[in-house]
Amino acid sequence: MAGHALPELDPVIHAQARLRVMTTLNALPEGDQLGFPSLKDLLDMTAGNLSVHLTKLEDAGYVEITKTHRGRTPATYVALTRRGRLAFEEYTIAIRALLDPSGGSL
Repeated sequence: MAGHALPELDPVIHAQARLRVMTTLNALPEGDQLGFPSLKDLLDMTAGNLSVHLTKLEDAGYVEITKTHRGRTPATYVALTRRGRLAFEEYTIAIRALLDPSGGSL
């Protein structure tokens, strides 16, 4: 390992709750979005906790939050941005490099 710098992990993604959000949204096809209540239920998070983490991800440009109405009922949707997908891909590459610094295949 001498001479090789350890990769930096994106601190925005690395927090456990935000990593769970990113992993879930990354599983959706590009351009798809998930309703806030569905995401909250999938991750078993409170609305307040999820909102805080989504705000951090949105501030970084990793997620896009769309607020609309379904009839008279407010609806919020969350989607991974192209920048978010790239950041998540770079994050997973960095994690793999940390787990296998020799670069060998698993």
